[in-house]
Amino acid sequence: MSVRLDSELLRTFLAVAESGNFTRAAEAVGRTQSAISMQIKRLEEVIGGELFVRGARGVALTRLGGDLVGNARRIVDLLDETASTMRVPQLGGPVRIGLPEEYGQPILSRALGAFAKRHAQVEVTVRFGYSAAQMAALAAGELDLAVVFEWQAPSGAEVLMQDPTVWASSNHHHIHQERPLPIAVYGRDGWCREYVLDSLESRSIDYRFAYTSDTTNGLVLAVTAGLAVAPISRSNIPPDCRELTEADGFGQIDTTRVVLHRNPRAVSEAVDAMADAIRDAFHQRG
Repeated sequence: MSVRLDSELLRTFLAVAESGNFTRAAEAVGRTQSAISMQIKRLEEVIGGELFVRGARGVALTRLGGDLVGNARRIVDLLDETASTMRVPQLGGPVRIGLPEEYGQPILSRALGAFAKRHAQVEVTVRFGYSAAQMAALAAGELDLAVVFEWQAPSGAEVLMQDPTVWASSNHHHIHQERPLPIAVYGRDGWCREYVLDSLESRSIDYRFAYTSDTTNGLVLAVTAGLAVAPISRSNIPPDCRELTEADGFGQIDTTRVVLHRNPRAVSEAVDAMADAIRDAFHQRG
């Protein structure tokens, strides 16, 4: 026997599942609590079993309800995406983005995927590089949007996420226990000298330069291979590696914010839409 699921019932189900409370779910979807209860009852009849266990403090998903959550969310997201695609006019023109390389796969791929479905005619150019170089390119009019690291005084730019730099080490090696400590660093001064090395010297940790790279991928390689520990953004610590914490005798290197700057001369709907896609991608990750 086929089962026909009403999307509105699924939206109500997700509201209850996410809030854990019929009253809060009713407020979220703009319905009365009794209407919410009736919709859940209808959905349970269609599914053929209870979706929630009622308790003194609210409701919890049953095993059947837990099985439904993932599929319900995919269905609702697909419906919303389809509706959004149909409503949004196709945009054209160029959009030039500057981004740290470590956010290429986890952030930019998600942002571009969402953006391309709505605005396939836009020509996107991406430049990976250091924050200082990105800001110089933005000032020169070579970029429309720049996602950069900001670790000093706030500039007033939109904060996309907090992503402090930490020391990372491989789980399969005990390189962090060696003295002098083998470290992998970027081949540039400034931030490296002021923050990275100072974080070691302030803890009286003797160190040696074991590896130098111009890219974050190079530092990740050194860490995963067990050659050295390295300064890496917390959100980008690779699999089978971990942050070295205060308990290990280390700690945060800085309190980096990831911020979005926009060229004030870049006035177009395509740039607006790309900024929204980048913002959403960071929020989904966070």
